[in-house]
Amino acid sequence: MKEKLQALVGTKLDSLGIVIDDVYIGKEGNETTLYVVLDREEMLDLKTVVQATRILNPIVDEADLVDGSYTLDVYAKEKGDVEE
Repeated sequence: MKEKLQALVGTKLDSLGIVIDDVYIGKEGNETTLYVVLDREEMLDLKTVVQATRILNPIVDEADLVDGSYTLDVYAKEKGDVEE
């Protein structure tokens, strides 16, 4: 699924310096969530994740990657402890 989404997105996230690190489906009860994990060299801030989500959302909707209804959850890959 990751490779399919990467192919559909193409270079649309390049201007943000973002890559798709992982894509997976999670289920909790009757709720299905499509998770998209983003990464880049420096830390991703919320504003950039929101920009990426606005790019990804129509692509994911059009691609119909998940059967039935689902929630799209886009988030930044955890970088570990940040030194002060």
